[in-house]
Amino acid sequence: MSTSTTTHTQSVLGEELGPLADNERLKRESNFLRGTIEQDLQDPITGGFTSDNFQLIRFHGMYQQDDRDIRNERVKQKLEPLHNVMLRARMPGGIISPEQWLAIDKFATDHSLYGSIRLTTRQTFQFHGVLKPNIKLMHQTLNSIGIDSIATAGDVNRNVLCTTNPVESELHQQAYQWAKKISEHLLPKTKAYAEIWLDGEKVETTQDDEPILGSHFLPRKFKTTVVIPPQNDVDVHANDLNFVAIAEQGKLVGFNVLVGGGLAMTHGDTSTYPRRADDFGYIPLDKTLDVAAAVVTTQRDWGNRSNRKNAKTKYTLDRVGSDVFKAEVEKRAGVVFEKSRPYEFTERGDRIGWVEGIDGKHHLTLFIENGRLLDYPDKPLKSGVAKIARIHQGDFRMTANQNLIVAGVPSEEKTQIERIAIEHGLMDETVSEQRKNSMACVAFPTCPLAMAEAERFLPEFVTDVEKILRKHDLPEQDNIILRVTGCPNGCGRAMLAEIGLVGKAPGRYNLHLGGNRGGTRVPKMYKENISDKQILQEIDHLVERWSKERLEGECFGDFTIRSGIIDEVVVSKRDFYA
Repeated sequence: MSTSTTTHTQSVLGEELGPLADNERLKRESNFLRGTIEQDLQDPITGGFTSDNFQLIRFHGMYQQDDRDIRNERVKQKLEPLHNVMLRARMPGGIISPEQWLAIDKFATDHSLYGSIRLTTRQTFQFHGVLKPNIKLMHQTLNSIGIDSIATAGDVNRNVLCTTNPVESELHQQAYQWAKKISEHLLPKTKAYAEIWLDGEKVETTQDDEPILGSHFLPRKFKTTVVIPPQNDVDVHANDLNFVAIAEQGKLVGFNVLVGGGLAMTHGDTSTYPRRADDFGYIPLDKTLDVAAAVVTTQRDWGNRSNRKNAKTKYTLDRVGSDVFKAEVEKRAGVVFEKSRPYEFTERGDRIGWVEGIDGKHHLTLFIENGRLLDYPDKPLKSGVAKIARIHQGDFRMTANQNLIVAGVPSEEKTQIERIAIEHGLMDETVSEQRKNSMACVAFPTCPLAMAEAERFLPEFVTDVEKILRKHDLPEQDNIILRVTGCPNGCGRAMLAEIGLVGKAPGRYNLHLGGNRGGTRVPKMYKENISDKQILQEIDHLVERWSKERLEGECFGDFTIRSGIIDEVVVSKRDFYA
């Protein structure tokens, strides 16, 4: 096996994959992710980044975007798009202190176009709308409070997720520590981030600087999680590498390792498809970092660098064979996977409201619709969280469902925090279970990939779905996991929903059915390229059948499979497009 950069072609396991994609040239010539980003920062002519730097800033945790709502108007005025960046922070496990929160709140208020903090499905926060003159200040502000955005985008291992589990505090702490260790172990070692954004000292680099990621980094983005059953709040089958915590008497003893999940696809390209992760088996704790590195380096060496649409780990497993990939991981890690230990995923949603942990501390999970923290006229959400942060002695935990946990609250602090939350609309008893189990990606106006609305579309759409559920006399607890994405890239994890909408064009979506509550089944397309009105008509008909024909306790996704509305999915390219 080899990856040739001198001939600009790729051969893996004797198979010629073709000429390298241009992104491989970009990474090779970037001087370990430096490029000419510093020069671009000094360019007052444009508000954006030019040439390769447009892509390279992703390795530093940023995407260049513009406000698509005003793009056409600016063209008429002979102005370039309103270029700005979105930054995604690196927060393994999503834990942040009140002091850190207040600092990011202030930066968002003072230095971003929208003033919001966006909680994401990657269990971290994003700044949106930061103009070029404020980018360096943004990184330096984060650095001053112990946060960075290294490797939260680009062809690297991204922010490592961890089940938030506020009840079993000791087990969560152990799992969280491993999420942090994995994140640090797989980070790029180049000093480019410190040099460019933190005015770090320039250093000479060699080919040995990236022992895990390699001088060309990974073929494509790579996502890792640590999950504590029975909660699957991180959606393991959306990720390349997953460590499923195995506990004995409340103590973490090892992990089952799942490899090769992923949800992204491309409309009209049947060589792309969502895929469940494969279960490789069990490892003891002391082999965790070795296995993490082995999976990453195998994907580094074997992943498709010729066709980026087929570059993720899921396609590598399908191309070379899961058993072949697993054997290579065992060889590189010096481990033999044991038979997987028993576990089960039963739910994915966050426990909204108060719960008491085994340590006697209280934890308040706040439902944040679409993760957008902003001060609305009737709900000053962002100000409310900041007010809580000024008195809270514990920490905050961002969830992979875009919600926020006020964690570690002593009994004497509980009443005051609840009062603040209610006053600012952060606790609202009128929010339905259906709304709590619905989620969307950002999409318009900032995401350049969006084909249809998602975040701005979801609230009213959920209201319509709530009406349908009431129309058919379904009780509050009988809700549907509903997710909307503005494109097929997978950010909103619609391809693990009971009802998943994937944007196709303005006002039009592909409708997918058949996921389950535990997040272990990928849905299939039911209707293609239909309007939101048509989708609601379909949901109305399907929910009516569900209400009349279901078995006792049968969830919507399971019903669509049993009743033959949708075929059960055995996840593969063939089954997904059958």
